[in-house]
Amino acid sequence: MIQEINAAILLLLMVCAVAALQVRDLMGAAILFGAYSFLMCLQWVSLGAVDVGFTEATIGAGVSSALFFAAIFRTTRRTKD
Repeated sequence: MIQEINAAILLLLMVCAVAALQVRDLMGAAILFGAYSFLMCLQWVSLGAVDVGFTEATIGAGVSSALFFAAIFRTTRRTKD
């Protein structure tokens, strides 16, 4: 049962990583990076490293995503593509 959950999380991690590289919108990329960090948190917890998972959740998914969103909202577009 645990192996199937680990495999599903690993598959979702790969999907998020590829999608974050392929998406053309900065906000979408920031959301996908946040989802990737959260999935990494789940992977660490399922492997038994609860302290690393908690750190990944707070720093990776929480603080980093907030900084990405703040940076995106503070910038302006130069062209009207």
